[in-house]
Amino acid sequence: MDNRPIGVFDSGIGGLTIVNALAKILPHEKIIYVGDTARVPYGNKSTERIQQYSEEITRWLIQEECKIVVVACNTASSHALDNLKSKFNIPIIGVIEPGVEASIYATQNNRIGVLGTYGTIRSDAYGQALRRLNKDILVINQACPLFVPLVEEGWVSGEVPETIAKIYLENIVASDVDTLILGCTHYPLLKSTINKIMNIKIKLVDSVDTTASVVQSVINELELYPEKGKSGGIFCHVSDSVDLFESLAGRFLEVHISDLSHIDIF
Repeated sequence: MDNRPIGVFDSGIGGLTIVNALAKILPHEKIIYVGDTARVPYGNKSTERIQQYSEEITRWLIQEECKIVVVACNTASSHALDNLKSKFNIPIIGVIEPGVEASIYATQNNRIGVLGTYGTIRSDAYGQALRRLNKDILVINQACPLFVPLVEEGWVSGEVPETIAKIYLENIVASDVDTLILGCTHYPLLKSTINKIMNIKIKLVDSVDTTASVVQSVINELELYPEKGKSGGIFCHVSDSVDLFESLAGRFLEVHISDLSHIDIF
């Protein structure tokens, strides 16, 4: 039995969607979340800077005795995951590989679309990972920079998000993909809007749920589960305004936050 917490971090608030998914399937686990809101976004930072930030947060989570660290940020996963794995001796799970493996399994025509922030799309992290598993895969990337502010403003349905989604998804629709990866932790909140624009036969791959499933598998494989009957809880720490984070958290979480505080990790 292992009662140590699961650590999760993101550059901002979007990683709470993964916390939400983890809390549903692992209700007895304590989860510590770090949102690096003072330094968000990571997408316009250099690889060296992203690795620095990711190392600082991971080191802090390990000091909090976390047994697993989840990099709940697509940009950090694409630029810093391998570096973290080389420096820290605990399971570290990113959000890219789980989504890639699920999409490879789902596609029938080897044409896969990827939606993400500018940073994620610029890195081609999903495309590279997909082609490593199947060199015949055709990847159609599309940056959707306005999706994040839409979600954080609570505009996840209606005329405005549908109009923006229609513009972003035009090339994706025309390219005959049969699988679409939602390559940002904010994007699952726009699933219904995206489904309206895309063909009903398109398979949407949500890296949030697939990542949570991988965490569950690692816990079972390494026997890191907590003792039976132990209560979990979600403990959030942010590097900037607690009030702003708290006002937005309800849009990402369906479960209660046990505690929320400010920390200085740099």
